[in-house]
Amino acid sequence: MVLQGKVVFISGASSGIGALTAQKLAAKGAIPILTGRSEEKLRQAAAGIAGRKAIYTMDVRNLEQVEQAVRAAVTEFGRIDIVLNNAGYGKFDYFEDAPVRDFEEMMDTNYMGIVRCTKAVIPYMLKQRSGHIVNIASMAGKLGTSKSTGYSATKHAVLGFTNALRMELKDKGIMVSAVNPGPIDTPFFELADPQGTYVKNVRWFMMKPEYVADQIVRVMERRTAEVDLPRSAGIGIKLYQLFPRLADRISGRLLNRK
Repeated sequence: MVLQGKVVFISGASSGIGALTAQKLAAKGAIPILTGRSEEKLRQAAAGIAGRKAIYTMDVRNLEQVEQAVRAAVTEFGRIDIVLNNAGYGKFDYFEDAPVRDFEEMMDTNYMGIVRCTKAVIPYMLKQRSGHIVNIASMAGKLGTSKSTGYSATKHAVLGFTNALRMELKDKGIMVSAVNPGPIDTPFFELADPQGTYVKNVRWFMMKPEYVADQIVRVMERRTAEVDLPRSAGIGIKLYQLFPRLADRISGRLLNRK
């Protein structure tokens, strides 16, 4: 797909991968719509983007705000061609220490946020009989590790939702994709890993955000169903799914670095 002129609605676009992907989409001639909770941060993120763009404040945990932002985007630009469901966060903690509220809040943002954004935009895409929904999941959605019970559960939910929705919409002109990154060098870990233990242990494996943003744009251009990042890790994930007990014995210590 040529992205020139395509209207791309992005959640969690005030910083990190969302903001960087918006910049790269604009460079391709697309029209990025940046959304997030902080208007000030959205303005800062949009300041470096040339060409047509828009910002709307919304919290993915609030259906009314999501619906208002989607309606405003369609009113201003006439359509939404692509949705990038990027908003999300993580908290790493042992299950016995993590409060139930952490599980509820992560699920409300990471999974239900995607449901709300998708639910709001689907009527417009069905009417135009075209569209692309790109959900940012995670390698954690395929491979659970120590101290990530809550976060991994949300990303497993995202992948299940993505795969089922792709089947529902395949004959209606709408593509649904999942992007599954491993650790990325972004502010995500300021909350997920405030002590810096995990970041220190996996620094050698962390991806640059520019690389991940480029791969997200590539998924939009190629309408790829799913991509694991880094791609080399995807091979390991497939082996793990085929031989989980063996993989636990061999790589458990390597994977549990939080």
